[in-house]
Amino acid sequence: MAKEKRSRQTAANADKHLLYQKSVQCPEAEVAFFNKVFRKKRGRKPMSMREDFCGTAFLSTEWCTSHPERTAVGIDLDEPTLDWGRQNVLSKVGTDVSARVSLHRADVLEGLGPNVDITCAMNFSYFIFKQRQQLIEYFKVARRGLKEDGLFFCELYGGTEAIVDLKEKREFKGFDYVWHQSKFNPITRETLCHIHFEFPDGSRLKKAFTYDWRLWTIPEVRECMAEAGFSRTEVWWEDIENDGKYHETGSEENQEGWLVYVIAER
Repeated sequence: MAKEKRSRQTAANADKHLLYQKSVQCPEAEVAFFNKVFRKKRGRKPMSMREDFCGTAFLSTEWCTSHPERTAVGIDLDEPTLDWGRQNVLSKVGTDVSARVSLHRADVLEGLGPNVDITCAMNFSYFIFKQRQQLIEYFKVARRGLKEDGLFFCELYGGTEAIVDLKEKREFKGFDYVWHQSKFNPITRETLCHIHFEFPDGSRLKKAFTYDWRLWTIPEVRECMAEAGFSRTEVWWEDIENDGKYHETGSEENQEGWLVYVIAER
């Protein structure tokens, strides 16, 4: 008996959140990195996390899956995205995990939830704060929400190609991911970026996600963290082979594109 052919993915039937998870996120690696750095600095395993701009709470769910006593608070302004996460991420891990993930539709500046070991702002989400004072205020809130020995993790990208009109395509099973830098204002460092998805049948999910950001620099972020009261910051640079490994550093050669974590100690 012939096997029934599986329906091919197209722009008409694709789920943009699922595509994003497959092409952008790697929560297992992020949890492992958080755990590695925290244990190195604090000599213990981190147990509580707040994920600002959490989206579908993919990372928060993985955090709680990784240990039976871990808890996570996820904050995001978009209720439909949070609902998608509840229905498509949390519902699949069982109540023993989902009960330890608390999601809130709220502004990250409200600083909801108990003090935690780790707060993170992933995928450059804090770039929505375009003014220096806004960014400092966010960092102040993030710092207040940490325990005394807590750490704050955020990502930052840059390089010679980060400020030019650019389309970069990566292939995945059943679709292509396209990162599109469409505008950059050198006076304000405001940038407009999109994610598109393309499919084997020629259809496209154009502007599945759009980001209206300020592209902050590493020294600006660290200076704002210091003004917000953080006692110390470090830069962890992704290895040039792009193998997902990072090392703490104070000096690097510029590249066409680079990715770092900036880690702040309360």
